[in-house]
Amino acid sequence: MVTQEQAVIRAVTSIDVARLAGVSQSAVSRAFSPGSSISDQTKQKVLAAAESLGYRPNRIPAIMLSGRSCMVGVVIGGLENPFYATALERLATALRENGLQVLLMHVDDALTLDNALDQLVSYRIDAIVTSLAIGSKTVAQALSRLRIPVVCFNSSLVGPWISTINSDNHGAGFAAAHLIMEKGRVRPVWLAGPERNAASLARGEGFLQGLQQTGASHIELTRLQGDDTYDSGYEAMLSLKRQGIRPDSLFASNDMMACGAMDALREEMDLRCPDDVIMLGYDNIPQAAWRSYDLTSFDQCTGKMVARALELLEKAFQAKDSSHSHTHIIDAKLIERGSTRLPL
Repeated sequence: MVTQEQAVIRAVTSIDVARLAGVSQSAVSRAFSPGSSISDQTKQKVLAAAESLGYRPNRIPAIMLSGRSCMVGVVIGGLENPFYATALERLATALRENGLQVLLMHVDDALTLDNALDQLVSYRIDAIVTSLAIGSKTVAQALSRLRIPVVCFNSSLVGPWISTINSDNHGAGFAAAHLIMEKGRVRPVWLAGPERNAASLARGEGFLQGLQQTGASHIELTRLQGDDTYDSGYEAMLSLKRQGIRPDSLFASNDMMACGAMDALREEMDLRCPDDVIMLGYDNIPQAAWRSYDLTSFDQCTGKMVARALELLEKAFQAKDSSHSHTHIIDAKLIERGSTRLPL
């Protein structure tokens, strides 16, 4: 029998565990394979023996036999925005609960998956899930050639093997415009994210269409460009001050910019929210609920987006070599707070 002292000298194998538990080596393998046929009593004996010996199963043989690593590449960027950190935590937890391993890949570009392509092709992964969009058709074609399922959040480009799950960015922008008009505001500001941000573009298009549908010819719309950061939201309001523009409402492409804009309006222009300026953001990050902001925001419902991503992966794994491509839209939920509630 192998003792714990001997196990320190050499790596513990499944044979050692089988001997200590008094079972076959195949029983040890089944005990560590989700969904395998094994009695609870036998499984507990194996796990107890493995724990006493400090055994950890080697996944390489299973990978060689099945051709699957059960590893999902999760590509992220822009973690300075709390929304992405929250989405990553939910996604990683859900993948592990479904028996999948997470290979985390970080890229400096917070907008597109393009710069991660070289990393992705160098690992043996079964799928890719990312909060980043695909920025070009060339990259979409390269991802399709990997012949593994790819699930993106808020990407306008798809292709064979590539699916996207989008927040209803256009619909939310449309709703934001109608809310502002219902409050009787006529000098709205649209604070967009970077030009390459597909989600921001859709939100802006919906917002402009919503304003146009109201038929109010006296609307004085100001369009500004930010980069999804707090500082760019603050600077955008300083540019309004320099131009002598006094807004009465603002819709920002994300909450980070909205928070920066709100602070600048207070500190630099002596404007109060919502009395002077009503404001809406997007993402419903934790800071939006802070009393200092009390920001109305659209929640992307990341829980639903993650659940849909797992459904797509399961279908793709079952289909094996069949290519597929799906686009799903998840309704954004308006969370109205004090920034749009006018005093009586």
